[in-house]
Parts: sequence; structure tokens; C-alpha cells
Amino acid sequence: MDSVNNGPPPPAAKIGGEDNFPVEVILASWTDRFVAWLIDFIIVSIGLGVLFALLAIPFWFSYYSNGMALAHNNLEPFHYLLSSLAFFGYWTYFEHTSGQSIGKRLLNIKTTDMSGSRVDTKTAAIESFGKSFLLPLDVILGWLFTNNKRQRIFNKISNTVVIKLRSKDEQTENIRYRKD
Repeated sequence: MDSVNNGPPPPAAKIGGEDNFPVEVILASWTDRFVAWLIDFIIVSIGLGVLFALLAIPFWFSYYSNGMALAHNNLEPFHYLLSSLAFFGYWTYFEHTSGQSIGKRLLNIKTTDMSGSRVDTKTAAIESFGKSFLLPLDVILGWLFTNNKRQRIFNKISNTVVIKLRSKDEQTENIRYRKD
């Protein structure tokens, strides 16, 4: 471009796609997110069930008739904490490494930051905390206060969204949000 005849060249930052229109990011529906969560819940619960069954083997052969019931009652708070930590680790790992847990992969959705980029470990941990430890409260408050971008409260705190994936050639820098 000749700066004398046509003015200065445009700035390096893009305003939109090649045709200067904003690019859409399609937010994943609550239904898709729930189904992905349910798939993950089933997978992790099966793994935890096997783990807890293996840990309970010594109590199966207890000489006391109520040994198993006694062990279950004493370990119940530990069971909840261990389960929540397992879910937290599972989601933090997958949200950080690829943005997709197994359930999200199956439904073709992904967790990203607000610009569509991969999240770091700290952000993934913050985002995963709500669905690991406080899911009902996290979702209900998200529906009430952040529904314009379909964020749970911990999505809002971590500045993340869950999107439907598109082909690579449709992705550019400027983003506009739309519900599916």
C-alpha cells in the first residue's frame, strides 16, 4: 500500500476475519455439557468403585461380623473427599492438557479461555474445583448470574467458556458469542 496516496497501512491487530466481520464462537449447550459431565462421572465412578473395592478386601475377611459396616461408617467422609479429589484431578488434567475430558471429546465440546485458547493449569484447577466439590451450587448460580455465556460460577471466576468445536479454517482472532 502506498502511504502517500492511500493513507497509512492498517494496524497489525486484526479487527475480524479476512472480510473484517467478527468470528462466532458457538457456546456448548447446557445439555451437551451435562451429558459430557455424566459420561465423565460414570467413568471416574467406575474407577473409584474398583479402587474402593480393592481397599475393602481386608475387611471382607474380618473375624467380626460387623467389620465391613464399621469400616464403611468410619470411612464415609474420607470416601467423599477422596472421590472429589479424584474428580478434581481428572478434570484439571484433561482441561489443562487438551481442554477436553473424555465426555467432552465424545460430544465435540471444549473448555477454553475467553479468546478460545487453551487454559493453563491454575485456570483449569479453578474451573474444575466447582464441578468437583460444589457442582449443584456452581450450576444454579451460573444459570442465575452468568447465563449469557453459559458459564458456571467457577467458569466465570476462571474466565473460561465451553465451546462447540469447529474446523480449524473457521477459527480467527475476533470472537462473538452465540448460543446454539
